[in-house]
Amino acid sequence: MAGKSRGLKSARKLMKRRKQFKLINRSKFKKKFDPLSGSSQAKGIVLEKIQVEAKQPNSAMRKCARVQLVKNGKQITAFMPGDGAQKMINEHDEVIVECIGGKMGRSKGDLPCIRWQVIRVNDQSLNALLRGRIEKARR
Repeated sequence: MAGKSRGLKSARKLMKRRKQFKLINRSKFKKKFDPLSGSSQAKGIVLEKIQVEAKQPNSAMRKCARVQLVKNGKQITAFMPGDGAQKMINEHDEVIVECIGGKMGRSKGDLPCIRWQVIRVNDQSLNALLRGRIEKARR
C-alpha cells in the first residue's frame, strides 16, 4: 500500500502533496457553492433596489440591489458603490457584478452578507456615470 511518504527527508514531498490537495478542494468548493460559479464577473438583471442596514457600531443604510444572474438564475444582493449610484441604476437594467474582495471572499466592512458589487450598468461603467463623463444609455 503506497500511502504518504514518511522519514527524515520527506518534508518537501509532503508539503507538495498537501498543496495539491488544497487546490483541488478549493476549486470544487467554489464551483459548487458560489453563485458566480468560479468566475470573476457575471451579468444579471436588477429585480429591485433595497437598503441594507450596516453592522454595529455604524448606523447607515447601504444602497444595494437584488440581481438575478443570467447564467444560472440565482439571485444575489449586490452593493451599489458611489454617491448617487442608486439614481443611475433602475429596475430591469442589465448590470455586471464582481466580487467586492473582502477576506477569503467574504463580505467587506460593515456590509452584512453582501459579497458582490455593481461595476457596469447597461454596458457603461458605473464609475464614469457617477463622475458625469458619460450619460446613461436608454434600453
